[in-house]
Amino acid sequence: MIAGDDEGEAAAPYDYNAAAQPCSASAEQARIHRRRDALARGVTDDQIRRMCTGGRWRRLRRGIYSEEAVYAELDVVARHRILAAAVLPDMAADAVVSHQSAAALYGAPIWAAPMDRLCVTRNRRNGGRIKPDLKVHCAPIDAVAEVGGLVLSTPARTIVDLGRTVPFESAVVAGDWLAREYGVTAADLDVELAAAGRRRGIDRARQVANFLNPHSESVGESRSRVMLRELGLPIPQSQGDVFTAEGRFLGRVDFYFGDTGVVGEFDGRTRYGRRSHPGHDPADTAAAERRREDALRSTGFHVIRWTWDELPTAAVAARFRAALTRIGRQRPHGHIRRSSLPEPRPLMIRSL
Repeated sequence: MIAGDDEGEAAAPYDYNAAAQPCSASAEQARIHRRRDALARGVTDDQIRRMCTGGRWRRLRRGIYSEEAVYAELDVVARHRILAAAVLPDMAADAVVSHQSAAALYGAPIWAAPMDRLCVTRNRRNGGRIKPDLKVHCAPIDAVAEVGGLVLSTPARTIVDLGRTVPFESAVVAGDWLAREYGVTAADLDVELAAAGRRRGIDRARQVANFLNPHSESVGESRSRVMLRELGLPIPQSQGDVFTAEGRFLGRVDFYFGDTGVVGEFDGRTRYGRRSHPGHDPADTAAAERRREDALRSTGFHVIRWTWDELPTAAVAARFRAALTRIGRQRPHGHIRRSSLPEPRPLMIRSL
């Protein structure tokens, strides 16, 4: 799961199905209290101490506080955004938010990556340091992105930095999202990989870059591809629109293995409820899912499903191997066409 904060306290659950939005510096600043501002309003140091000991305020770092009731309801990524708002104003002007911190501020999902320290990169050869709430990397950085009043490493640079420094699965989860949302291409990644030279972890970063798939639409789908890789199975294509031989649209599938007729579906919530949306009756959604799957099977497609609890397990591998061994015995009466990607989010990128 997502790493907890530096005090080992459990944060609110992270909703992997929620629509992610980039961070806004002004919005996060509004969630914190600075000692100097409180004193200017007439609040005394003694009152601040009482609010902290009484559980009304939480001390984030020296002279910076948050409402305890607000902080307790935040998930780990939201808490990290609060940390960024607390730390960045005291940083040097050339500090660029990077690594998993940049990914979180873009709005990318963070899976099993440490979030207790804000990560920044400074465009210099040395001077890196680690503090309880801050990690400063020093490396050449030529271009940055401006998001919500903050300066971040570009999406492509962020992916390469993640590939070098966090576990493969964590880098893929965030990298798939960044590539999809911001239109990061293989050429963009090649430029950043070349610029990284022989930095530590560069071989892992290349593996991540080669494995990314912007068609992946969720954390579960990204983790599923990693699972299949670890199990030694062929890596399927992601997000395909299925049609009958006559051209009638049957639905979209999460994974498909070329024209074999074997398709995969990751269920992030319940067996048939994963596509339920606010305002939609879950029972109607479940019925539509069943009809869609019945139509796929009746057209000759072999549907394999798995859930969060089965990531990663060999049980899924057994199902896939059994289905793939039957290739050629019965081809489906239809075809699959890869779904189109969304338009990339607009992003302001400039030279540093």
